[in-house]
Amino acid sequence: MVDQPRDIAEQRDAAVQADAEEASAAAAADARQAEEEAAQVVEQDLEELQARAAQRDEYLALAQRTQADFENFRKRATRDAQAAEARGIAKVARELLPALDNLERALAAAEAEEMGTAAGPNGGDAGHVHAGGGQTEHHLTAGIRLVQQDLVAALERVGIEPFSPKGETFDPNEHEAMVQQPVEGAESGTVVEVYQQGYRLNGSIIRPARVVVAA
Repeated sequence: MVDQPRDIAEQRDAAVQADAEEASAAAAADARQAEEEAAQVVEQDLEELQARAAQRDEYLALAQRTQADFENFRKRATRDAQAAEARGIAKVARELLPALDNLERALAAAEAEEMGTAAGPNGGDAGHVHAGGGQTEHHLTAGIRLVQQDLVAALERVGIEPFSPKGETFDPNEHEAMVQQPVEGAESGTVVEVYQQGYRLNGSIIRPARVVVAA
């Protein structure tokens, strides 16, 4: 009967130890479950962040493409407007250039006539004989010159400039050969005379110069 209390104590200790182990196992299980749940939450948050980042990148790429498309459209619209303006200017210029040519021919003829009148029929000074007529002709020449200068200035303001390639090498992109003939002292392919000057619009040829070329 002496061993009975010891047996009871051992049983109690065993029961306490079993309860402790069970509690420890339960706590460990709860901890593992909590860790797993926390890991799942973190994984879900990470996936959501990645999805948002991907969506942000997609929106950013879309915005960049839209901006690039708009910039290309703006540049294309500007180029188209400039090209249309240049075509309009060139069309008007081509219609005006013959009138300018006529003015220049009239001016050259009037100046030549003035010089002939001033020299007189026998080379003398005939100004005192035709003073009134000479004055009128001088005013007419001055008027033609003024109109010619105003027209040239108006063309220059919109980018149209004349060019006279005498002495240059013949360029079929800029010159139209009216005659090709041997010319003493001139290298073959050189422009030796300009029948009609050419015109450029902002560097582009709108009328080639008509020239005589050395053979």
